Amino acid sequence: MKLHNMLCAIVALLFLTPTLASAQKLKGKDQLITISTPQGDIKLVLFEDTPKHKENFLKLAKEGFYDGTTFHRVIDGFMIQGGDPNSKDDNPNNDGSGNPGYTIPAEINSTHKHVRGAVAAARMGDQVNPMKESSGSQFYIVENHDGTPMLDEAYTVFGQVVDGLDVIDKIAEQPKNQRDRPLTDVKMKVTVETVKKKKIAKKYKYNYTQPSA
Repeated sequence: MKLHNMLCAIVALLFLTPTLASAQKLKGKDQLITISTPQGDIKLVLFEDTPKHKENFLKLAKEGFYDGTTFHRVIDGFMIQGGDPNSKDDNPNNDGSGNPGYTIPAEINSTHKHVRGAVAAARMGDQVNPMKESSGSQFYIVENHDGTPMLDEAYTVFGQVVDGLDVIDKIAEQPKNQRDRPLTDVKMKVTVETVKKKKIAKKYKYNYTQPSA
């Protein structure tokens, strides 16, 4: 009898516990970004409190700027980096030095950490870039399962992967040369889909109130 009552209590608790989506009381829609690669799809969302970076990434994605670019720098246990227009040409030696011709003012937010799957903007070093302005197109995704806290508040983190963390691992594990460039191009195609926030939160178990948790 006691076991029966205990089971009933557990079932009742399950019905009373709100889902992540409903608990957040989400309204409106968001842009769900898909980066398609030979290793699979990576899905991510961008933060509303880094508006310049979000607007720029969405603009480039919708224009097809990223299509055909590669993840030109991969370091297993660290991150994967891409978004350089130079990676579209036949010269692998210029990968990493390209940009769309402008930078983006830093939007560094202490609440956004370099957790696994964090999306952040690449940039030039402090000596030539004391304002920590971001590259106009190059970005990296944290692959380290424990995050890379040493980069916190040094680079703008502007998004989070919600699905495809295993794909990031596969890309990071690709054979590469001495410059960390994959021996076989990891080309990407980037698409944008407008989806209800409730659906994103429910399907991908994403917490909009603590995106970097």
